[in-house]
Amino acid sequence: MNQYKLPSQEKKPEYVRKNFDGIAKAYDRFNDWNSFFLHRIWKDWVVKEAKRSVPHAKSALDLCCGTGDITYRLSLDPDLETVVGLDFSEQMLSYAFPKVEGQPVKLIVGDAMNLKKFPEGSFDIVTMGFGLRNVSDLRLCLQEIKRVLKKEGVFVNLDVGRVRPRFLKFFADFYFFKIVPLFGYLLYGKQNEMFDYLPHSSKTYPDQETLQTILIEVGFKEVWFRNFVFGNAVAHVAKKGN
Repeated sequence: MNQYKLPSQEKKPEYVRKNFDGIAKAYDRFNDWNSFFLHRIWKDWVVKEAKRSVPHAKSALDLCCGTGDITYRLSLDPDLETVVGLDFSEQMLSYAFPKVEGQPVKLIVGDAMNLKKFPEGSFDIVTMGFGLRNVSDLRLCLQEIKRVLKKEGVFVNLDVGRVRPRFLKFFADFYFFKIVPLFGYLLYGKQNEMFDYLPHSSKTYPDQETLQTILIEVGFKEVWFRNFVFGNAVAHVAKKGN
């Protein structure tokens, strides 16, 4: 694996914001290349499952929305009267605006760990795509998500997972840590450490079962997950309890 060192928890928020600004222009193509376009199917699933879980949902918040892939998908649902996309990176949001132009969507710069601008019980749905592993305090972020959800609202989180079965782990790690950064270097035109950060950030992120446990401990209920491509990516679904 590359000799890359993750930023400290204290420096992580500014590191993530600054460096995502720097790769925003190549981010969509990077996701297409490194997932062989499968991320589009996974994001479709996130939105479909969120609406299935809360059939009469009227409001949705897409956290760490980046260039707006999930936000856009949410905006296409005619039943959703309020759709908000929030991200730390202004440059990422600049690439989201064209996708949702003409749709009833509000895009705002903000911190997923500090959602005080939204009152308790504001949203039926909260989604997050490949962003939870970038926050410096995972439990605090989940507590904020639970707070802004309405009772019986749903949180659907898409992120990296641990490969199952284990004998595939070597091949998955080689691809994730060696090949994926090369895609980023090619798209960006030079080496950029953010393309090393993205796979390495998975090393400190909980596996599927651990995140499921954390969600329950924070106060969510009916928590389950679905693996994609042997667990390379995983979606967790969690409802707000009482």
